Amino acid sequence: MNALALLHGLRFIDSFFPSGGYALSSGLEAAVEGGAVRNAEDLARYVEDLLRGTMSQREAVAVGLAHKAAATGKLETALKADHDLDAMKLGRESRLASRQMGRQVIKIAAEQTDGQALLKKFRAAVVADQTPGHLSVVMGLTLGSCGWPREGAIAAFLYQTAVGFVSAAMKLLPIGQREGQRLLDGWLPVISRLSVDTGSETRMNAWAPVQDVYAMRHSQLEHRLFRS
Repeated sequence: MNALALLHGLRFIDSFFPSGGYALSSGLEAAVEGGAVRNAEDLARYVEDLLRGTMSQREAVAVGLAHKAAATGKLETALKADHDLDAMKLGRESRLASRQMGRQVIKIAAEQTDGQALLKKFRAAVVADQTPGHLSVVMGLTLGSCGWPREGAIAAFLYQTAVGFVSAAMKLLPIGQREGQRLLDGWLPVISRLSVDTGSETRMNAWAPVQDVYAMRHSQLEHRLFRS
């Protein structure tokens, strides 16, 4: 991967990108309220379980399938992954949050990534409500179109997810920036292994009842900082 391809892709996973992720906790707020996550050690276990048990078997596979669609030019591969993922996301809040962020990314990616007709076709399907436009599918398409390798795209998505949890935790728990960096450093080997192991997967599945329940409970919280 050359430097220009790297830079084009980095824009879409940078926290500066206006995807709206800063307003989402992916159920972490409800987990904190419920007492499941009380400190950095709890957060480390919670996120690692989520990465291993759900993200690597569901969203990360969707990234890989969408990346394949970008490489082969087969829109149908991305559309099927998008619909399958939508059916697997049990919680309404998490489902809508993923759609919202995906739509923000594909709008800019389709406009600013030159010569990528597949991104424009996928965006047209999203605008016409023919496909949900989940973030992981959009990231796979976008990073693949930017010239990133499949494993790199999966690793970038999982890293972006981990950063999102740390960002939310810094508002919900007594965790500072240095502690957040320590947590991210501890997850890097996990993310690296999962990106390699997931690289050849073509079938999504996931079983994370604890995280799903907390994501569903979020809308019932009396006071909320986040939208999910």
